Amino acid sequence: MSLRAPPDERSPAELLEFGVVNLDKPAGPSAHQFTGWCRDAVADALDRAGSDATVDEAAHSGTLDPKVTGCLPTLFGDATRLAQVFLEGAKEYVAVLELHGRAPGDVEAVAREFEAPLYQKPPRKSAVSRNLRVREVYDLDVLEVEERRALVRVRCESGTYIRKLCHDLGLALGTGAHMGHLRRTATDPFDDSTLVTYHDLVDALAFWVEDGDEAPLREVVQPAERALTHLPSVTIAPSAAEQVAQGAQVYAPGVISVEGGAQGDLVACYLPGGTAVCLGTLVGDPDADSGTVVELERVLV
Repeated sequence: MSLRAPPDERSPAELLEFGVVNLDKPAGPSAHQFTGWCRDAVADALDRAGSDATVDEAAHSGTLDPKVTGCLPTLFGDATRLAQVFLEGAKEYVAVLELHGRAPGDVEAVAREFEAPLYQKPPRKSAVSRNLRVREVYDLDVLEVEERRALVRVRCESGTYIRKLCHDLGLALGTGAHMGHLRRTATDPFDDSTLVTYHDLVDALAFWVEDGDEAPLREVVQPAERALTHLPSVTIAPSAAEQVAQGAQVYAPGVISVEGGAQGDLVACYLPGGTAVCLGTLVGDPDADSGTVVELERVLV
């Protein structure tokens, strides 16, 4: 069988079929709506280019409410198979904390007390069941305080509700508070230094289709492997990759090298040229002569 080409050798159509764009979501549309617009733009460009490649699906890195802006990495085509990786990394937000009274002098000290695992129940308007759960806040920095407002930066576990965090922080401050503007500034392994707007994407597609200029497209769309860079990696032989494509596990004889990771971790497996082959759980010793090293979760070829 034919395995996917290395990331830097893919044609524009192949890039779109297995690509990721670090989109800057604007205020207004839901994350689902915005992702749909981008998917349709990619599908239309492939059609106008006369390509046999198709992009019928897109998946984003986690829901953002319509009013919320910022980092929304979006996977296209076959890359949607690796959407689960965004649950493994941290998220970062910058929020305006609207206090219901004048800010006390100990805002920073109180905020530091929230850098811990916290109990949270999803808001009533949430799309998930309202069960009590624990989410960890890694860092909560107060960037600026102005009378009845505070600008805060939150780095937290995926699935943390910032609106609930703002409410609870207001109670702890004794003033009460609610969340004002919210912007997501990072979704591991992406941050706001490489954000791309919808217009950037549409323009890059037009340059490719109408002028044959691939350069803007390659600046905007990255190989889907870019979304895996925060995971431990396992390099496997092409013969092992062909077996994985048929549903086999990753066995010790087919493992070339392992970088990072411990037993039970989610890992990404690659060919020597950098092509992602699968996602799986590290379960065995890669230095052993036999046995399963990676238990297959998702085939990517």
